[in-house]
Amino acid sequence: MLTIGIIGVVSAIAVVQIGTAQQSIKGDGGMRIVLAQMNVARELALAQRRTMQVRFVGTNMVQIVRNNVPNGTTVLRSVVLEGGVEFTLVNGLPDTPDTFGKAAALDFGGAATTTFNSDGTFVDATGKPINGTVFLAIRGNARSARAVTVLGSIGRIRAYRWNGAQWTRV
Repeated sequence: MLTIGIIGVVSAIAVVQIGTAQQSIKGDGGMRIVLAQMNVARELALAQRRTMQVRFVGTNMVQIVRNNVPNGTTVLRSVVLEGGVEFTLVNGLPDTPDTFGKAAALDFGGAATTTFNSDGTFVDATGKPINGTVFLAIRGNARSARAVTVLGSIGRIRAYRWNGAQWTRV
């Protein structure tokens, strides 16, 4: 009887831990999608010698759009975040260590258009390099909070995970 009781307690603890870990894993999945799409857009801009727009559509879609020469655009990729992960800020969490701002879930200093140039820089519609951050999480779940930052002048992309106390670089 004692053995069955111990097994029951251990099982209950495992179920709680699995639920917590599952939310964290979903947050990591969303972060990796955004990170991968940003890296792909930058690499395509360099390889094809064309500017690549990165569009954040709705609350959970990332698109890569090539600006064609002499005009027009082509959508190259559209990827949806899964598992309930969306672009959102979690109340009470500070900005990332890069401190590019957290005025909104998609904070690029007010830029409406974000583009990777053929030299790898990340710029706004006027061609000015911009720094920015994409915050994402499962709504209401701080443990799933993730962030992807871009340093505009060189196009450096970093990912961060909220560990419950601070942002840690992935």
